Amino acid sequence: MKRIIVKNLNKKFVIGNKKNDNALSRVIAFLFRSEEYKNNKKTIQVADNVSFDAEEGEVVGIIGRNGSGKSTLLRLISGIYQKDSGEIITNGKLIYLNGYGQGLQERLTMRENIYLIGSFMGLSKKEIEKKFDEIVEFSGLKEFIDVKVYKFSSGMIIRLNFSVTIHCIKYHNPEILLLDEVFSAGGDIEFLEKSTKMIGNLLQ
Repeated sequence: MKRIIVKNLNKKFVIGNKKNDNALSRVIAFLFRSEEYKNNKKTIQVADNVSFDAEEGEVVGIIGRNGSGKSTLLRLISGIYQKDSGEIITNGKLIYLNGYGQGLQERLTMRENIYLIGSFMGLSKKEIEKKFDEIVEFSGLKEFIDVKVYKFSSGMIIRLNFSVTIHCIKYHNPEILLLDEVFSAGGDIEFLEKSTKMIGNLLQ
């Protein structure tokens, strides 16, 4: 069974000249519809007639240089971005996970963020309570449970975000799992190995 089918996918983003990047110039351009503003608008092609499919049980890697559109492609498949043309078909429950601290609120504590992200991912308070100790143990951040996240290092944020999300993913048991540079922002070797093993178990 094909879980993902992408046919002739196209996506462009509109970008402006850097001269118009400050807020005042954008407001003026919007109010007066200046010719300078119109002439400075440019587009960048981020997905150009992309086609591929992924079978059930298959692991597919997307490789490319920075800025080549890897994250954009995953966000198109997950529905975060809307395509310009082409076709995207997904068969099964889909979860998208990136390595940028998605959903974390810096002014909340680790404990509060666990409940917040868990609720975003569809778990009830009672279900989060059942998984709470397991999440904290996996993260290795037990001593920081009541510390606000803005005091965390980038590696700690990765640990927290991944730990909460991967345990919620285990609960939902999705048919499609999109991983977007999950470990790109840092993290130590021990946690990387533990997390890679966890993902491997999910894919079995």
